[in-house]
Amino acid sequence: MTTPDDLSDLISRTALGDRVAFRALYGRTSAKLFGVCLRIFKERQEAENALQEIYIKVWQRADRFARGQASPMTWLIAIARNHCIDIVRTRKTATDPMEAAAAVADPAPGPERDAMARDERARIAGCLDEIEPDRALAVQQAYIEGYSYAELAERFAVPVNTMRTWLRRSLITLKECLER
Repeated sequence: MTTPDDLSDLISRTALGDRVAFRALYGRTSAKLFGVCLRIFKERQEAENALQEIYIKVWQRADRFARGQASPMTWLIAIARNHCIDIVRTRKTATDPMEAAAAVADPAPGPERDAMARDERARIAGCLDEIEPDRALAVQQAYIEGYSYAELAERFAVPVNTMRTWLRRSLITLKECLER
């Protein structure tokens, strides 16, 4: 069982050039990052190529990981996702001049979108308050921080199937609350 602290330690050691730590980090996280790549590319070969490039970036940027600001898995997934999206965008802009022009536009959300996002976050926070605190925390750790069912079950000292039930029921409650 790999904890976020274990991953943070491996990333910190990788930043110092520790190849053994980097190998361990790859072994513990590559399956999840490969899944991210495969969802974006849909082709195994492309996903494998991207995964190798992603780990080169991880090796080069490990010193930029800010322990305590984001979970290590979230940081790794962000690198993977952004790398894959960059590849997809590069391909599109090379073939479609209209999409190339759209890519140059400022991607930052405008004030209206910012206000809508703040409102949506407040609604979600309000709905999370309607769920038992331990279940709300489990939902946040599963869907925001990327913890697996097994990791959450261990953290909350419940069986894995109980954790699955907690999350499923909590998501149903959230959905019902957001639909009101």
